[in-house]
Amino acid sequence: MSLQEDRWIQKMAEEEGMIEPFVGSQVRFENGEKIISYGLSSFGYDLRVSREFKVFTNIYNCIVDPKNFSDNSFVHMEVDECIIPPNSFALARSVEYFRIPRDVLTICLGKSTYARCGIIVNVTPFEPGWEGYVTLEISNTTPLPAKIYANEGLAQVLFYRGANPPITSYAERGGKYMKQVGITLPVA
Repeated sequence: MSLQEDRWIQKMAEEEGMIEPFVGSQVRFENGEKIISYGLSSFGYDLRVSREFKVFTNIYNCIVDPKNFSDNSFVHMEVDECIIPPNSFALARSVEYFRIPRDVLTICLGKSTYARCGIIVNVTPFEPGWEGYVTLEISNTTPLPAKIYANEGLAQVLFYRGANPPITSYAERGGKYMKQVGITLPVA
């Protein structure tokens, strides 16, 4: 398996719709202001977080259960800046829609700008054949409120191409998170 460089990623995005909308260069400024960068990078793509957030709250004293995760555990919001409470987390979704080729696996890592502030982004790999908007988990590990900027970079996706495609792709096995549209809670 080898890491895929930017020319291959750009070709797959433009010709086969692997990333939509696709930005073919790093964007670091908008309207003359610095932003957290997004777009094509050397060996990956920096995705943006949308304006949709679900911020975790324990207002109903719920138990965190991956087999029965209650939507009541979240405050839903559409904002340009999301504040995550101390030692809490939020779910969000990417601006970009991904269609992962059958012979590609991705790994998604949080951007260092947020990591250096104690904000950790956790995303599972995008498996061969998966497609959809990415549900992002954003943890605030600090004892202070943390700010997330919508429509700016949040995580970097690294693309790995296998020598051969897997025997069964995510789509072929009917993966439970296939073609997710909004923020998707755990599905048992």
